[in-house]
Amino acid sequence: MTTTYQSGRRIQTTSAEFGTNGSGASAVSGGWKELGRTTLGSTADIITVSSLADKRYLMCLFDSQNSGGVANLTRLGAGSVDSGSNYAYRPSSNGGADSTSTSVSYMNLLFQDGSYDAFGVQYIANLASKEKLLIEHGVRQQAAGAATAPGRNEAVGKWVNTSSALDTVSHYNIDTGSYNTGTEVVVLGWDDSDTHTTNFWEELDDSSWSTGDSWTSGTFTAKKYLWVQFYTEGGAGSSYFRFNGDSGTNYANRYSINGGADSTITGQPESYLGAIDGLSFHNLLIINNASNEKLFKHNRVSRSTAGASNSPKRMESVGKWANTSNQITSITVTTAGGGNFTAGNMKVWGSD
Repeated sequence: MTTTYQSGRRIQTTSAEFGTNGSGASAVSGGWKELGRTTLGSTADIITVSSLADKRYLMCLFDSQNSGGVANLTRLGAGSVDSGSNYAYRPSSNGGADSTSTSVSYMNLLFQDGSYDAFGVQYIANLASKEKLLIEHGVRQQAAGAATAPGRNEAVGKWVNTSSALDTVSHYNIDTGSYNTGTEVVVLGWDDSDTHTTNFWEELDDSSWSTGDSWTSGTFTAKKYLWVQFYTEGGAGSSYFRFNGDSGTNYANRYSINGGADSTITGQPESYLGAIDGLSFHNLLIINNASNEKLFKHNRVSRSTAGASNSPKRMESVGKWANTSNQITSITVTTAGGGNFTAGNMKVWGSD
């Protein structure tokens, strides 16, 4: 694997890492590039990003800052927003049973139904001749403060257009409130013909650690959007993390382990990451506005007992840091319950 860092520490990987595509041609990756964004300068019920370049894969970041009651729906389009009955979706809220809707004129994926803020990440497969498939992960603030656990949603959807690649993403509110000033949608794109070096995700920190019961990243540049990946090795006990060294009771979580019912933790001095479990790998996406509570979506896989005869464990969680004055610029990972880390590594990427 060959990875180089361009100016601004942007990431570029060579085709040698991926071999060739089905036709035998080299596959070249330029990384996730910003295709478009819309940021509201005043309150509104619709926020749309249009005239997007044709890319095979899309990542949409939705920072929903709300005023009054908001019920958020999603539509897509090619040339214009499609409001026909050309959508179907399957969501789950707070680990509950799936619901389904078919032949409808929208997708209700983020499950907002109040005045609290939310953060959603959508991944879209965007082949012109195929139905457009979408995966969404979302976190909902629920109420201000660490005394209330955030809500989470997992959803999938499809737009059944098979004649054009989508070039428009639109969110709209059907409740009595509105999207507040500062609400933003950013659409990123990637396909295997890209050779650009203008990657949206800039590396902010790369840190490793060895034996101990806590570890802190380097201080990194504050960015509005953060993407964090890290692994830990160790024995017994549980793992947690904190932002900016804050050990006050300012964290709340909602999580599910191995598909079980959701559990909630509120008013805690750190955010729960699950058991160390030998070897664990974590993925987080964070909305990092200074004046708003920091919302994040977290997924974890842990090895459990070594060997193919033992199944790994999974964890889906959302959380919030109830700080409304500072952006995150460092992350501390800690243990409790008698176990220590024996090794680990963390990568932090970010963008404004």
